[in-house]
Amino acid sequence: MKLYPLKFEPIFKYRMWGGNKLETVLNKSISESNIGESWEISAVSGDENKVSQGFLKGKTLPELIEGYKEALLGETVYKRFGGEFPLLIKFIDTAKPLSVQLHPNDDYAKKYHDSFGKNEMWYIMQADDDAEIIVGFDKKSDKESFAASLKDKSIIELLNSEKTKKGDVFHIPTGRIHAIGAGVLLAEIQQTSDVTYRVYDYDRVDTQTGTKRELHIDKAIDVIDFQIEENGYKTAYPSHENESNELIHTPYFKTSFIPLRGSLNKDYSNTDSFVIFICVEGTSELSCQGDSFQLNKGETLLLPACINHITLKGDSADILEVTV
Repeated sequence: MKLYPLKFEPIFKYRMWGGNKLETVLNKSISESNIGESWEISAVSGDENKVSQGFLKGKTLPELIEGYKEALLGETVYKRFGGEFPLLIKFIDTAKPLSVQLHPNDDYAKKYHDSFGKNEMWYIMQADDDAEIIVGFDKKSDKESFAASLKDKSIIELLNSEKTKKGDVFHIPTGRIHAIGAGVLLAEIQQTSDVTYRVYDYDRVDTQTGTKRELHIDKAIDVIDFQIEENGYKTAYPSHENESNELIHTPYFKTSFIPLRGSLNKDYSNTDSFVIFICVEGTSELSCQGDSFQLNKGETLLLPACINHITLKGDSADILEVTV
């Protein structure tokens, strides 16, 4: 039987900083409190999403790759990554600030964790009026001054903090220090990796464990990028209706923004990659092979590489389009 556009059952993650917007804004069926992350498409070991509809219902991503190989991933992607799915897609909701953290590159992560590195990006879906994020440095620093700021707990004074709002986009390459502040709901696209180096956590105690969370300062200092981006850290992008507008295109993933205001035909014959659609606003419909699939705000869909022609429809929907 032929492959079709795939939806997955989300995996919900307790986080001490988690809120309730995944349920109240994105309509996720959540019965627990402090759920900070919804893993939408994951092949991380132990956290593999299962298909939620169709004859492949219950199959995990690794099982799909084993069975369909290039037809699912694309020839180039399969040659590059083999049986590993290269991306992890999440929604993140922060009622409290995240720890100040950063991620290693591929070489360092492979050496110490047998993992991919973690390049990532954020698309802000909703932000409270006073919501802020931390991305990069605001003041010149080096390993010595950075270590001293951690010791005397003045690190926040070195960092670039800025107000954020719906539609903001930030690229978080490996080594870039960052933290999501309280009151933010965002979509995150990242390499398949769960390696995070915390450097500062406000001396908080996790009520679920009764202990402070582990810090990873030595490894963080090995890989941190102290460069200041003179042009700022927010990504500017066009938003032409019914077009794929480039957001963040890197060697690890390519994300575009589609403001859908009617109907859009897409031809992926030359893409040679699966495509992930993330609905960040409104309601849309994807049609292909004689079938239609609804995609609501807070839902994610994986289009296998073997499907080249689709139609997207929506009156006022915003879609993130992700390939490798």
